[in-house]
Amino acid sequence: MVAISKTNYMNTLFDFYGILLTSKQRGYLALYYGDDYSLGEIADEFEVSRQAIYDNIKRTEKLLTAYEEKLHLVENFTLRQDLLEQLKEHANEKYVDDTELNHLIYQLESIDE
Repeated sequence: MVAISKTNYMNTLFDFYGILLTSKQRGYLALYYGDDYSLGEIADEFEVSRQAIYDNIKRTEKLLTAYEEKLHLVENFTLRQDLLEQLKEHANEKYVDDTELNHLIYQLESIDE
């Protein structure tokens, strides 16, 4: 996994599962992945060792990944978004005047907002 895609993936997992983490885990991950703090900067902020931050972040990454492996929220969301885009393209090409179909598409778009 490329560094930028790992960052994006971890941020996405954090968006979906962050509520299940402790406040300390959320704080470390938010600073590390969200604000691009270094391990040393986070360690200074929380007055703990750099190794403690590293260990906690690695454990939290595994935890987030385990949540996704069990619940598939990110995978299902991505699939749903892709299918919705295909439906919208198809509707715009062939059913542009179908108000009921367009209303249903609008309702689908509203679910994840």
